[in-house]
Amino acid sequence: MNGDYYGFRSNGVVIRNGTVYRDDPARDELALFEDGTMQSFDERQTSSSSLLEQGATNTFSFGPVLVKNGEVIDNFDHVEIDTNFGNRSIQRSNPRTGIGMIAPNHFLFIVVDGRMENYSRGMTLAEFAQLFKELGAAEAYNLDRGDSSTMYFMGRVVNNTLGKNRERGTSDILYIPE
Repeated sequence: MNGDYYGFRSNGVVIRNGTVYRDDPARDELALFEDGTMQSFDERQTSSSSLLEQGATNTFSFGPVLVKNGEVIDNFDHVEIDTNFGNRSIQRSNPRTGIGMIAPNHFLFIVVDGRMENYSRGMTLAEFAQLFKELGAAEAYNLDRGDSSTMYFMGRVVNNTLGKNRERGTSDILYIPE
């Protein structure tokens, strides 16, 4: 499924397979660790070298955090996307992509279609956070959304974002090998 769209941004902390590709802290981030855990953090307060020392293998810089320590984050009133989009809110119902962890090495990957009348309106951030909580996530994080929200499973795309019946090109994915 799609990841954080790091190729579209010039900031954020980007670690892939244990290598730091970008170290320009800007927002809440998600780290995946060698021990099968994930943790969200403010990348302005945690160094990339500290993350590597803790065993971080990959980071995703998008957000916001949806569930932390088993509790839904429910104050999304001031969450905005980057200024390159005019700094508009991402609160409304939209297609969504997210990752959650129930326990180490036990993850949820959720993609929600949206903005399509008579099919799917999408979800608000609060609804998306609640869904992860209801499915047992102790941690959950919002990834790139909108046209990019795509899940590929068992050899095919399993959703239909915006009714286009095709994938949008993305600069980043989460991939679980067979």
